[in-house]
Amino acid sequence: MAEPIGSGEWPARSLLGVLSPSARQDLLGLGTEVRFDAGAVLLREGDSHQHIYLLVSGFTKVTATVENGETSLLAVRAAGDTVGEMAAMTGAPRSATVTACGPLTARVSRRDELRALLEDRPVISMALTGMVADRLRWANRRRLDFRGYPAKVRLARLLVELAESYGSFGAGGVEIGCRLTQPELATMVGAAETTIHKVLRELRADRLLETGYRSTIIRDLPRLERLADLIRTTHGPVAEA
Repeated sequence: MAEPIGSGEWPARSLLGVLSPSARQDLLGLGTEVRFDAGAVLLREGDSHQHIYLLVSGFTKVTATVENGETSLLAVRAAGDTVGEMAAMTGAPRSATVTACGPLTARVSRRDELRALLEDRPVISMALTGMVADRLRWANRRRLDFRGYPAKVRLARLLVELAESYGSFGAGGVEIGCRLTQPELATMVGAAETTIHKVLRELRADRLLETGYRSTIIRDLPRLERLADLIRTTHGPVAEA
């Protein structure tokens, strides 16, 4: 499996990772730079604001409230990704809340600024549309996974996709820099928290996974891919704010 380092510093499957250097610079020149501390809310579900964030560094979590009032983790977003583009493109209220996992830097731009850039640079518009389509495909696969695989395989599939989209490759394995809690993992794979606790214990015992403060390290990605019933790598991202 090829290392997903993208063009330079950006993950290969992020928006910045798929753009040419000139298009990337145009997008990075949009808006103004802002910084957030861990736990800061970038976007809030239900808000009518229509600005968009381009993440330059760090990770965010995308969450939404389900019918019973519980909060469900929908996605992880990292440097090179955008958050808030659906509201900016459609004018609809925010469908999710986006929260900083740790310190992060982003570029914030208004809806009219984004629209002007997309009209002037069709290559960026096409890349953004492709990214949104990938996220919808990701969400559809999650729904199919719920019916077709047991919890252990569903979790393995999620971890492989996070590694391929956002992993940092090193001598000890592939590190996913955003630490996900057991309740968050449970919501993403549609399993009980007690089940996820048991599965994580088994993955650690099999030396497939190591969890630590704000990080998850996949020790043996090829073996985890086989457990996940993945013949080859698949596309990344999830939902949208």
